[in-house]
Amino acid sequence: MTETTSGTRQPTAVDAVADAHFDAVVDASPIEATYLGVPGRDGELDDLSPDGFEEHARIARDTLARLDALEAVDDVDRVTVAAMRERLGLAVASHEAGYDMMQLDVIASPLQACRDVLDLMPTATQDDWATIASRLAAVPTALEQWTGSLRAAADRGLVSPRRQVSECIAQCADLTGSDGFFATFVERASADGAPLGTSVRADLERGARAASTAYERLAEDLRTHLLDRAPESDAAGRERYELASRQFLGATVDLEETYAWGQEELARITADMERTAGTILPGAGVKEAIAHLDRDPRYQLHGTDALREWMQSRADEVIADLAGTHFDIPDPVRTIEARIAPTQTGGIYYTGPSDDFSRPGRMWWSVPKGVTEFGTWRELTTVYHEGVPGHHLQVGQTVYRRELLNRWRRMMCWVSGHGEGWALYAERLMAELGYLDDPGTYLGLLDGQSLRAARVVIDIGVHCGFEAPAEVGGGAWTYDKAWAFLDAHANQGEEMLRFELNRYLGWPGQAPSYKIGERLWLQLRDEARRREGDAFSLRDFHRRALDIGSVGLDVLREAVLR
Repeated sequence: MTETTSGTRQPTAVDAVADAHFDAVVDASPIEATYLGVPGRDGELDDLSPDGFEEHARIARDTLARLDALEAVDDVDRVTVAAMRERLGLAVASHEAGYDMMQLDVIASPLQACRDVLDLMPTATQDDWATIASRLAAVPTALEQWTGSLRAAADRGLVSPRRQVSECIAQCADLTGSDGFFATFVERASADGAPLGTSVRADLERGARAASTAYERLAEDLRTHLLDRAPESDAAGRERYELASRQFLGATVDLEETYAWGQEELARITADMERTAGTILPGAGVKEAIAHLDRDPRYQLHGTDALREWMQSRADEVIADLAGTHFDIPDPVRTIEARIAPTQTGGIYYTGPSDDFSRPGRMWWSVPKGVTEFGTWRELTTVYHEGVPGHHLQVGQTVYRRELLNRWRRMMCWVSGHGEGWALYAERLMAELGYLDDPGTYLGLLDGQSLRAARVVIDIGVHCGFEAPAEVGGGAWTYDKAWAFLDAHANQGEEMLRFELNRYLGWPGQAPSYKIGERLWLQLRDEARRREGDAFSLRDFHRRALDIGSVGLDVLREAVLR
């Protein structure tokens, strides 16, 4: 299969178009540049005005037109063309519908992006902090542009649900409070442990005040101009949901069948959890077994330093174990950093390496305020999800394959169903390989799987208007029914689960992509095994599939099975 052959491959005209697209997007998005580790724009923020959104659509249209004039010369080209047509075509469709400019939610809108990008910026030198000060000073303009885009979308009747607007107003208050991010950010600033220079600190303090004031103004603007225009209903509706689902999966699925499958999968996981609970504490139910594990000192960590050290050691151990056995792990990918995030939202996430691996891949834990105790029984599977064989291997191996793939495929193309589906597949694989044989850590795997299956049901059901399950009374979905369903099938605590539910309601199609993506990965592995028979090698399958990079799941299936 040419797509995964080793050795040097000469770049083609298709690669040139893909690389030009990469450069154009990075030039238009300093935030994206920082996430990808591309230097030069770290002191700036994106143009978030309507013109800025239109510029991204223009870039996509121009690239699609250039691709139409080219012929693919090999399988690598064929995948690139198919992937770009699928990704960029959906981006243009979303822009023309106005969905990009209306995006306001609790996790993945410009409100979060303008702050979150600061976490990835270098902080080792005085110059690094001067660059951060410049980016902070750019926040007022960026947020003012964005409110203009939100109002323009609202004039078309496109406003995020009232719940999302209210929660985003609350997020602004958290960021700008006396103990919020901007009030404490400058206090923590130092260059390799040394105090900042007087001028740099003054610029940093001035930038932090300006950014904080901008977020206060954003909250007031949302309250004054958007809140009363926001619909009470949380549902996106079938038309918008179908487009969103394709964007997050890179595949078209039968939503009715997937909704029914989600309920069946949840029932299977629940039964397995009940059986596992009995092995942990004979006669106990799931919640009793969880309470028992939370009290068990074998699984306890005290303090964020202990959490970070534990994450790092587990990640390093599994890399050493799996390299050369079930996976080919290139040398640069054998380094991963575990970090405690400077925010306190409760999220756990991964950020990829830079092109030259000078910035390694990192898994981050954003620990909520006041939380100092952690249970490893629940989180071992998370290390596998974010590290190896999950996101770190998946992203790192793709970045490493510069002799095969252009920059767009190595670094920029990311499809949630592919990436998050792989990470769930990686968790299940580790159970298959015996790394989760301990009943406690196996229950941790199942507990996460239960959450992911429950949100398939909630997300599709609420946004598409399907009938709610009988266990919450059937009929039309409501917030209270969604909460009751989630609370019955997840055990992460009310504060986190309330945030989770708000995330599903404001970001339609994303949350199911994990479990649906895992389903499609498992189907692909089974199909490859059936076709290849005795010649099938799990290690070769993993290398072949990961070398393709994060493309839509339909494109992936065609490439792997070609």
